[in-house]
Amino acid sequence: MVTHRSSEAPLGEPAQDRPAYSPTFGRVGIWTGQLDYQPADDVRKAVAEVEELGFAALWTGEAVGREVLTAAQLLLASSDHLTVATGIANIWARDAMAMVAGQYALAEAYPGRFLLGMGVSHAPLLEVRGQDYGRPLAQMRAYLDAMDVGLGVYRAVRPAGTPPRLLAALGPKMLELARARADGAHTYFVPPEHTAAARDLLGTGKLLAPEQAFVLERDPSTAREIARRHTGSYLRLPNYVNNLRRFGFTDDDLATPGSDRLVDAIVAWGDADAIVRRVQEHLDAGADHVSVQILDPDRRGLPRAQWRELAPALLSLPT
Repeated sequence: MVTHRSSEAPLGEPAQDRPAYSPTFGRVGIWTGQLDYQPADDVRKAVAEVEELGFAALWTGEAVGREVLTAAQLLLASSDHLTVATGIANIWARDAMAMVAGQYALAEAYPGRFLLGMGVSHAPLLEVRGQDYGRPLAQMRAYLDAMDVGLGVYRAVRPAGTPPRLLAALGPKMLELARARADGAHTYFVPPEHTAAARDLLGTGKLLAPEQAFVLERDPSTAREIARRHTGSYLRLPNYVNNLRRFGFTDDDLATPGSDRLVDAIVAWGDADAIVRRVQEHLDAGADHVSVQILDPDRRGLPRAQWRELAPALLSLPT
């Protein structure tokens, strides 16, 4: 069990640590943004298959597709035991009271099965919404304060425990905020070296759940071609570029769509042994849980065949 505590007493709550229950989701889960490209009936079938394969967690994000808390309810309703995690719910997409209400409604309806990951998103995605990115760290602090107020006034039926929350965190200051005000961090587009640094900043007792992209392809040229569709999109976003500079990547590495060195650091590729090795590197570096994102050759394809092929190896990792 983990706890989260503000450095000051949260508004509307006493100063003592607030207990939080932890969803049970194993060492490895599935991360996918591809469900937005599937009709709801196909989403239900895919979610049921993820659960049947033995994965205990399914992560999904929020950009300009389905509203993520609505999507999470669809995933929860389509499974019996699966933990559904948001990686991430965009704080600019809803006010803090709405975030609390959505989190608590899902946590009460599906006990121990919903994990809220929240983040500040990226400036280009806010431009679509007509919003100003401003000062994201300050905004997150203020948002957490407002959520704590919301916790005090929420009047629907509450879940049995305080639902956990994670922050999307890359840089030191956001990781420190995750340590002080949340149950841990969800990191994305990071090498294992970042996981080690994040664990040092978070300390013990906080959940660290990095995402790891993978291409199930042994040919280097083909694998990197698929991987660059992924890296090329994210290397246009300053948050990720600035974070990778901290770990020795140069302008040449970071030029879109990324050098071979950068691509190989962010996207593992090869056979089942290759993804097991990379996941183990994150675990050895201090991760509690790694969410594996399989990149399909089809940009909008759902990698169900790859999930089936990789499940025995991934689920053989020690718990």
